[in-house]
Amino acid sequence: MIKHFTNAGYGVLDYVSYPFGMLVVAPIVLHRLGASEYGLWMIATAVISAGGIIASGFCDACIQRVAHLRGTGEFNVVPQTIQSMLGINVALGLVLSICVWIAAPYVVPHIATSSLTPPSECLATIRVASVLILLRAVESVFVGAQRAFEQYRGTVQISTAIRLLTLGTAAALAFVGQRTTSIVIATGVFLAVGTCLQFRHLRKFLGAVSLWPRLQPTEIHALLNRGVFVWLQTVGGVVFGQFDRVLLGASLGALAVTPYSLCVQFAHPIFGLTAAALNFLFPYLSGRAYAISAAALKQTLLKAFAFNLLLVGLAAALLLIFGDSLIRIWAGPDVARSAAQILSPIVLGSALMGLSVTGTYAMQALGLFRTVAYISLAGRMAMLLLMIDMIRNHGLRGLALSRLGYGSVTLLVYLPLLQQLYVKRGAEKSVSPLSIPCEAQEGSKP
Repeated sequence: MIKHFTNAGYGVLDYVSYPFGMLVVAPIVLHRLGASEYGLWMIATAVISAGGIIASGFCDACIQRVAHLRGTGEFNVVPQTIQSMLGINVALGLVLSICVWIAAPYVVPHIATSSLTPPSECLATIRVASVLILLRAVESVFVGAQRAFEQYRGTVQISTAIRLLTLGTAAALAFVGQRTTSIVIATGVFLAVGTCLQFRHLRKFLGAVSLWPRLQPTEIHALLNRGVFVWLQTVGGVVFGQFDRVLLGASLGALAVTPYSLCVQFAHPIFGLTAAALNFLFPYLSGRAYAISAAALKQTLLKAFAFNLLLVGLAAALLLIFGDSLIRIWAGPDVARSAAQILSPIVLGSALMGLSVTGTYAMQALGLFRTVAYISLAGRMAMLLLMIDMIRNHGLRGLALSRLGYGSVTLLVYLPLLQQLYVKRGAEKSVSPLSIPCEAQEGSKP
């Protein structure tokens, strides 16, 4: 139990280290370099983050596969799985890096609208960011593999230290007058160091085996067969996660985006922190789900859901009570007045999403990636259609209310999970209780 709480704590630390670091560093960069340079930094960061997420979208399938192999004692297959995952991520990362590199000259004229940021600097920054997509894709394999071994401490300590060093260096470079390209290059150096450290730490669990990218047909099939649905879910999350702001800006103007974005930024950690805290549940169940009884699995899930409910309820209550005051302090009274009417539905929508975390991890641990992906994508499509209708008829509040719809859809993941528990229990009952004693008696005959 202590190990699970420790992993949960490190999962939360892994999630909060970057956003809280940004809260400290962002004002320094903004003040020293100006809004234009700060905006370019945010664009480059978004390119690295979005590209890395898409390129590493199969990693959950790798975590489930490695944890399952550990649970069944097939340790000799684990290196092949990791090698194959590296091959997939390198291929995806390389394709995305090349696409961003080629697209950069066509995007730069739309970014460099201010005379304070020359097009040459924008081009160099975006192209450096495109290279870092590949590096991020490689790093995610080493991080995911360690989590499959249910070891969070080492990988989180490395990633947290690298993030804080990266942000501290960004603040220092901005303070001495260096521009965004230098900050992104420094980010790349620290990311490379972090990737090497993650690789070295992973070797502690695998020994002296080769971890060069290698496409093993059996493992590639196992990873792609399940991972393609996780990847589609990931791509959907990246795309749909930004579309609401685009739709709002096109419908009501840029001014309406500010209070909505702030409410989402404050509310999203309800889901994000819960997912980070319970991340240990995924590899834990992946290695044991098929070996334990339906009753034991049900008891484990009930405990996890109770913890899930406690986290979500506490975070949502705090935001509903203090959210208006926090936004007023952060953005001023004008923005706070606009945010007051939409904060509650956005918070409740994030809370509903947070309650789905236990069910999602359990379904993925059972290998049911396709079902989870279908529910997620269906929910996002329903939210998209609802958003268009609600914003047309009810404006800003209508868009906020549409998030309740998506949060509700994510809870549907518990229906197939309950069905799986029922099937597992039925399969156990179908085995005759006399079969084992009879076999034992037969085996004892000369």
